Amino acid sequence: MPNVRDEFRDRPRGAKLADLGPGERLQKVMAAAGIGSRRASEELIAAGRVTVNGKRAQLGDRADAETDEIYVDGERIVTDARKVYLAINKPAGVVSTMSDERGRAALADYLGNMAQRVYHVGRLDQDSEGLLLLTNDGDLAHKLMHPSYGVQKTYLAEVSGPIRKDLKKELLAGVELEDGFVMVDNFRVVDSVPGKVLVEVVLHEGRKHIVRRLLAEVGYPVSRLVRTSIGPIKIGDLKSGRTRRLTRGEVAALFKAVES
Repeated sequence: MPNVRDEFRDRPRGAKLADLGPGERLQKVMAAAGIGSRRASEELIAAGRVTVNGKRAQLGDRADAETDEIYVDGERIVTDARKVYLAINKPAGVVSTMSDERGRAALADYLGNMAQRVYHVGRLDQDSEGLLLLTNDGDLAHKLMHPSYGVQKTYLAEVSGPIRKDLKKELLAGVELEDGFVMVDNFRVVDSVPGKVLVEVVLHEGRKHIVRRLLAEVGYPVSRLVRTSIGPIKIGDLKSGRTRRLTRGEVAALFKAVES
């Protein structure tokens, strides 16, 4: 049951209890999202640092945690407790599906018992490894996967060496594949040993096997491929086969990446 005294204290002067609108007090929603205490949230609102659905918030405002878009200092905060955002370091040999009818190792095998059902954002082929995002936020997932939003993905690829000097220029200019033109956002040599080279490829394409097909087309078949970042999210020291929840700052950074 709502605290009538608190609602009376928070409502704008002259407003009636019936005029308060749906949802909960904004500072309560913010506190539940981990922004800080209710008092600290009130200070943020009073300072004009909070917006709700694009409008600057005021003390006494209410918000629906499940539907309203709340920003603090220009960063989207997740207030819907049902939303889940995970990173997983997919091992080689695991298929990028939640389950597999052929009995192969799949992503759900690494999640344990989760109350919410999540889905993978994009894919990595079975032989590739590295960062995948998992979420039940369908709108964000769609934006992250759509090439029009330009979310960059970074890969480390092991190829046979040496690398010819003009390869970066060729990849930046673009290469014609059987399903269309593709060009990288960046390319560099990370390390090399006799006969093998580790290269970094950055691009925002999401077509199937795009990195493997691209490098094979220019004469450098990939022997190992690891995705190390998706937009602002980096794999860091996350061990193979392990998952972790994204931090509030990381989720805000993902929203920012698809809003710019």
